[in-house]
Amino acid sequence: MARKQFDLIVFDWDGTLMDSTATIVKCIQSAAKDLGLAVPSDAAASHVIGLGLGEAMQAAMPNIDAALYPRMVERYRYHFLTKDHELVLFQGVRAMLDELSQEGYFLAVATGKSRVGLNRALNAAGLLSVFDATRCADETFSKPHPAMLQELTRELGQDMRRTVMIGDTTHDLLMANNAGAAGIAVEYGAHPVQQLQACHPVFTAKNVPELHQWLVENA
Repeated sequence: MARKQFDLIVFDWDGTLMDSTATIVKCIQSAAKDLGLAVPSDAAASHVIGLGLGEAMQAAMPNIDAALYPRMVERYRYHFLTKDHELVLFQGVRAMLDELSQEGYFLAVATGKSRVGLNRALNAAGLLSVFDATRCADETFSKPHPAMLQELTRELGQDMRRTVMIGDTTHDLLMANNAGAAGIAVEYGAHPVQQLQACHPVFTAKNVPELHQWLVENA
């Protein structure tokens, strides 16, 4: 059956499929505490979610000694690895992915996570076989650079004009804009809805069921 608009649907992971925003914020703050640094606010820590880990620490804490960024990354990883087994998918995600897969869409992930981190998360969630391709921040340029979407469309033989990127941050939507793909925003993640709307997504979903319904009816 011919698709309406899209053949390839690309999802961000943290804050879009996985309910992990609050945990990531706490881990960034705990890493700063470990090193005796000024602790970034919830807003500052959540704004960097979606970037590669090195870029995220620099953006969250721009005024510290550059030599401390690798130690921030190390401490963040320590804290996150004690928590990641507790994380769950947002309610409705599994049913949405199952239906989209059965309908014949190509499904992919583009994430600021590392390859090791994404594989752990996919395995824990039982989603390793659901996605046709994935890209991580330690394999290519970090969002909002268009490389992840360019590489995914190339790998899967898809047209960027028939590709949509779904995410909870401006980093996701700006990557879509930079690549020439469509963007869909979700309101329940890391960035405020006003910032998401400024990136001109084709749709903004308040929750996963609303996203699922829109994709079934319009994608």
